[in-house]
Amino acid sequence: MKIPKQIKYHSKTYLFLSDDSTEAQKDPNVLFLQTKRNASYGKTLKENGFDIVDANELKNYFLLTPKIIGITGTNGKTTTGAIIYSILLDMGYKCALLGTRGFFANDEELKPKGLTTPGILELYANIEKAALLDCEYFIMEVSSHAIEQERIAGLNFSAKILTNITGDHLDYHKTFEEYIRVKNSFFKDESLKIINKDEPKVFFNPKNAYGYALNSKTNLSPTAYSFNEGINAHIFWKENHNNPEEAFIDSCLYGVHNLYNILAAIACIKCLTKAPLKTIAKKTENFGGVSGRMEIVSHDPLIIVDFAHTEDGMKQIFESFKSKKISVVFGAGGDRDKTKRPKMGACAYNYAEKIYITSDNPRSEEPNNIIDEIFAGIPKNTTHHIILEPDRKKAIQQAMNELENNEVLLVLGKGDETYQIIGKENFYFDDREIIKNYIKQIKPL
Repeated sequence: MKIPKQIKYHSKTYLFLSDDSTEAQKDPNVLFLQTKRNASYGKTLKENGFDIVDANELKNYFLLTPKIIGITGTNGKTTTGAIIYSILLDMGYKCALLGTRGFFANDEELKPKGLTTPGILELYANIEKAALLDCEYFIMEVSSHAIEQERIAGLNFSAKILTNITGDHLDYHKTFEEYIRVKNSFFKDESLKIINKDEPKVFFNPKNAYGYALNSKTNLSPTAYSFNEGINAHIFWKENHNNPEEAFIDSCLYGVHNLYNILAAIACIKCLTKAPLKTIAKKTENFGGVSGRMEIVSHDPLIIVDFAHTEDGMKQIFESFKSKKISVVFGAGGDRDKTKRPKMGACAYNYAEKIYITSDNPRSEEPNNIIDEIFAGIPKNTTHHIILEPDRKKAIQQAMNELENNEVLLVLGKGDETYQIIGKENFYFDDREIIKNYIKQIKPL
């Protein structure tokens, strides 16, 4: 990537920064950025007399005044970040949000969806953009890929949040142990850390660490909670046994996983702003949720779309509807971690009575092969209603046709995505649009 950036380096003025060695060799106005991924090219350039700048030096050339809040975890990053962003805006702070849904600042979208964590040059440019917009806080999702590839090198985080650690991205990290190691490496330093203390696989530097939990005793936890109509909870904050505070949460979000997300957000804001707990908790009422995350597309019949694409993510959604009969449509992404597919099938079997296994983004894989690998996790002698349908639109419509009044239909895996990747092509596809259009057909005005 090449970005315009005037930099004086070794008595020479460069007009651009790039992590592409070819551009640095062709254009004398381009200064090469050496990263973990292109280090071999950087070594060659340096040997040939070219100037190079290391990723850890970038902070010397960008305006990084916002306090950076980094959120990592297998699930919950997007919603937790959005809650923090919403509350801080409501409290009168100027702030930016960067993640899966795009780049936002002061309630305006600056860039559409991209990578969970962009490349290091784009990331630094985004933080500087937020600084120029007078943002005091910069909230960002931090993926395991970004940690391992050092896309966050040189940044000083004012707060780091851990949501949870469950299996994902093993196509990249190869083993679950390596995935756990990478996630936990984010919490080795002495910066402020907000840790889910109910997560058994987290290891962190205890210096400046605060916790939130439902089951463990820590800084922020609920004394009582209910999920009957959204989330209602009485929460308690204590720090060094001095001046404990209590407050109430009244949120329209669904599920125990969203209570964790809310607690993570409140704990982070409490530590950074020192505002009264009641002031922070009251602002959760204004947060209506994230598009494609537990999004209610239809109330009658009850149909919900969510991005859940791992065993744990699905379990969290299912746990939110244990009082209802569950019908579920889902698949798994092609050219991605195959080990999670039978686990997803087993998870659906454990919670849902009607299961429709279909395509997600099959990419270069044969859709029926992915479906078979998911189906392998379901007992062969099951009496569950199971449909294997590679056409996602047909699967959704069949599930809607067979949905009964006392059931909830969960359409999982794609959330607010508006495309489906088949082969190397992107085709327009939106689960929510499919559902709404079909409801119009079966329930005409």
